[in-house]
Amino acid sequence: MTTNSFPTPPSNKEGHFSPGGPTPTFNPPPTSPTQNYRLNHLAIRIKDPSRSLHFYVDLLGMRVIFTMNAGPFTIYYLGHPPPGTMAEDLDAWAKKTSEIPIMTRTSGLLELYHIHGTEEVSTGNVPPYLGFAHLGFTVPDVRAAVERLRGDGVTILKDLGVCERGSIPLSKWEEERGVGEGEIHENYAWFFEKFAMVADPVS
Repeated sequence: MTTNSFPTPPSNKEGHFSPGGPTPTFNPPPTSPTQNYRLNHLAIRIKDPSRSLHFYVDLLGMRVIFTMNAGPFTIYYLGHPPPGTMAEDLDAWAKKTSEIPIMTRTSGLLELYHIHGTEEVSTGNVPPYLGFAHLGFTVPDVRAAVERLRGDGVTILKDLGVCERGSIPLSKWEEERGVGEGEIHENYAWFFEKFAMVADPVS
């Protein structure tokens, strides 16, 4: 049995886009134990279910698959219905998707985790609780999506076409470690300006 070597920090040169990773051996070939593995869902803590559900359902088009009150906390599982799903079919889709054999094979789900009475939740972007960064959504028209979110009072952290470090809030902890210094590499800038960043209600 061989162990894959993961360089720290990445050995690829600055600004170089490396499909598969920073070294030729970064991605080992699929093996029988993992070849059918899929990322099923991400879970984030929330402090106001009504605000969070409005953001992810009304503004980002997700739908609630199921809700479970577990006593001290409630979880809400969300997902995007298949394209073309009619409004009258949403309940049937949610019920079918919530069945364990289906749900465990469905990718791209989001779990909102609310501990009852919780008022303060770390975003994961404030030291010393660094960890969480962002969720990525694909939309047909980024500019139209940003304007719609802006019109609903959502904070736009970085607009489409903007490619400046000043548009990304950095903590003092990050600044002390050199994050945000110097010019944005042109190869990353090409990608960076093509997406927008917004803040969800927890941020």
